[in-house]
Amino acid sequence: MKQYTWHYGEGELTFSIDERRIAAELHMATTPVLDNPVQAVKNGLDHPIGSKPLRELVHPGETVAILANDPTRVANSHVFMPVLLDYLNEAGIPDSHMTIVFALGTHRRMTEEEMIDSVGAEVAGRVKMINSYAKDSDDFVELGTTSFGTPVRFHKACVEADHIICTGSVVHHFFAGYGGGRKALLPGCAEYETIRKNHSLMLNPAAEIGRLEGNPIYEDQVEGTEMCRPTFLLNVVLNEAAEFTGVFCGDYIEAHKEACRFVDSQNGVRITERTPIVIATCGGYPKDINIYQMQKTMDNAVKAVAPGGTVILMAECREGSGSAILDETVRTFDSIDAIEESVRADFQIGRHKAYAVTRLMKKADFYLISSLDDAYARQAFFTPVHSVEEALALADKKHGGDAKITLMPYASYTVPLLR
Repeated sequence: MKQYTWHYGEGELTFSIDERRIAAELHMATTPVLDNPVQAVKNGLDHPIGSKPLRELVHPGETVAILANDPTRVANSHVFMPVLLDYLNEAGIPDSHMTIVFALGTHRRMTEEEMIDSVGAEVAGRVKMINSYAKDSDDFVELGTTSFGTPVRFHKACVEADHIICTGSVVHHFFAGYGGGRKALLPGCAEYETIRKNHSLMLNPAAEIGRLEGNPIYEDQVEGTEMCRPTFLLNVVLNEAAEFTGVFCGDYIEAHKEACRFVDSQNGVRITERTPIVIATCGGYPKDINIYQMQKTMDNAVKAVAPGGTVILMAECREGSGSAILDETVRTFDSIDAIEESVRADFQIGRHKAYAVTRLMKKADFYLISSLDDAYARQAFFTPVHSVEEALALADKKHGGDAKITLMPYASYTVPLLR
């Protein structure tokens, strides 16, 4: 028996498995960690991709809106944000002319403490910080409609600024292709209806992980973003330990595509078989903060499990589902098919996540170790369990005691690719 200790929330869970049953343990590629991330950011600002250096794009007296991740997306903003502010100061932009806009999308508002923790106390004491909360409709300005029919409304702090700088991290995204890039603005700083209409395009089969070209979600987002075009992009790529492996600065489209290619080489993991059982974690907090975020791990785990197999998933979900509408959906509809029908009939943010979660349950059973109430977990079509050992005993009854197992200790970051 071999013992494993994996991240769970901000703590750990330990379990043991017969080593002979392990077909593979999936990790992202070992990519060199940047020795000096601060210097890498400075180099990126002065030697960008597809753009002039940032100092040549901004001018004294102008205003800048800097878009930043919320707590559900790790970007290590506290490392690069002071560098960015100092750089802008040198280019003639005082702190008083900068605003950090937290790109929440449809997520909850951040607290003052969370904002400070995200960017660091020094930065928080220098510049104004605000939430872009999608349901505060008075905070948004309408700019037009995309060819996909999406009404484009962005936060006034973005629209009124002379320059927008998008920041954040790049990872695979289950329907938008990849995170980062234009997503800081749309959906990050967009009004609720803009996000709802854009995300409704996820029902198109071309809206899939690892795809930009031909992906209607991505193309709609770019079309909308062009109505309030960002001046510059500062995206980072991190490894499983949240260490910097890449910094990509420049044009918000070209630099982002370079980052996506890098993410493919780092996070895409080749496998030779799909196994009957997969054991996975999100990699701990904040990736397992709620079902909303956990779903991305589920998508990746399904890529490693054999059809009709079992995924044993460890995800704390300290904030429950993360969506009142998701809660309402799973309590209203008594089947997976009924949820899909409801989404196709009336697409709503939150309900779409219930669909994204439950559609995967047609491919595999999910045994969930979490802090969710057991009754709610069952209502959401999971099988609640309280240990890996308990889950394995159930899986072995289904697949046999010698069924092969794939381990995914950082499943939110690793995308299995079958050879």
